[in-house]
Amino acid sequence: MSELLSGTADGAAKGPGSAHPLAEAVAGAVTEVGALLREWRGDAEALRGVWEGSQFKAGADARAHRALSDRLTAIDPDIPVVSEEDPGSLARERPPRYWLIDPVDGTASYAHGFPGYVTQAALVIGDRPEVAAVYAPESRTLYTAVRGRGARRDGVPLPRHPAVPPGQGVLTDNIPEPRGIAARVAERFGYGGYLESGSISLKLCLIAEGTAHLFVKDVPVRDWDVAAPGLVLAETGGLLTRLDGTPFPYRGGYEHTGLVGGADPATCRTVARWLTAR
Repeated sequence: MSELLSGTADGAAKGPGSAHPLAEAVAGAVTEVGALLREWRGDAEALRGVWEGSQFKAGADARAHRALSDRLTAIDPDIPVVSEEDPGSLARERPPRYWLIDPVDGTASYAHGFPGYVTQAALVIGDRPEVAAVYAPESRTLYTAVRGRGARRDGVPLPRHPAVPPGQGVLTDNIPEPRGIAARVAERFGYGGYLESGSISLKLCLIAEGTAHLFVKDVPVRDWDVAAPGLVLAETGGLLTRLDGTPFPYRGGYEHTGLVGGADPATCRTVARWLTAR
């Protein structure tokens, strides 16, 4: 399927939000792995794990890595897979094009019986994601995006966001009420609406679909957490930055400090400037 990378394959629609053969193939891969993750929830070995710093690692992570890597390699064997679960792939220089995957984003949610986890993949070419698929297995919700062609939720094009000034809309995080940096942002800008959600990726996708409007976090964030949902968000007119307001570079190291994701780029930049000034 290497001819699909250019987006010029026969049958590929050209309009915004249109279907794309490579996006469909990646969507099929994450959907299949998502079904496996649901099945593995009945297996104690898949759920058993340990905390490594702020990251919970379970048996399902390694299983999902193998399953997703195999499927992506079958799509195009010439595109290498870079994965959180493959330290060797992270130690090498980044290839010119590669799949960047997070087999389970939200492993703690997965292992402890909560629905807020996803499996995801992004095709990165140069220093930016070009194709993305994110699948939330428990709700069976699929998000896809192709740069310049829009984003979709379950195959339906997502509309572009209207302006959402600071303080308007819904703030989201993964705890029952705003705490830490989220609480400071809520107080400073006057957010009254709040939505508890799961993984980083899921929260960014909820912003892309319009259910939430701002997400701020000051924990370590890795490129595989945000590559796929960041493209989904960008293709709906939203913006994702690092905590200091600079874009994720997708070159060099994979880890960064925090993020700001918003439905309205102006709001995202305003919040990032305030956080940087503090």
